[in-house]
Amino acid sequence: MALSLKPLADLLPWRQNCRQADEIYGAIVARARLPIFYQGFGVPDSLEGRFVMLSLHLFAVLHRLKEAGTEEAARMAQELADRFTADMETVLRELGVGDLAVPKRVRALVASGAAQLEGFEQAFGKGEGALEEAIARALPGDEGDARATAAKLAPYILGVVERLKNESVEDICAGTLRLPRI
Repeated sequence: MALSLKPLADLLPWRQNCRQADEIYGAIVARARLPIFYQGFGVPDSLEGRFVMLSLHLFAVLHRLKEAGTEEAARMAQELADRFTADMETVLRELGVGDLAVPKRVRALVASGAAQLEGFEQAFGKGEGALEEAIARALPGDEGDARATAAKLAPYILGVVERLKNESVEDICAGTLRLPRI
């Protein structure tokens, strides 16, 4: 019999492993890693650039779940946020960050991600130009390059959000994520 590393997990039903959230988060990560964003759109292929792409795709899905306003959607949004936090911890450990520094660095990364998500959400409500500026601010590197990249990414992200509007929240919560072609 194997010992669980999380002995209290059974007492926390809202934190139990959710296969559907794993599938959705996996689809978000897979999309954010597509070479076209780094080779065609001009996103810097760096940790920061990949973080922005992950944040943009996570924003689009969370926006859809938030729009739904159901308990099931809120639960899935929390599960995705938990996956994001766990993913950031894994990345830091893979980069060789020491055990004592990981919690502090994870908090900083999650706070940065939350700020980006909030910035994208606020900008989204103001239109494509505002979203483009929010993306440019988030992208690392030269301001001119960031603006050119953001000009390509903003219409794409608006298309993703529009596509997700047509997806039922039940399907998303069941682990099905259909993103538009690029």
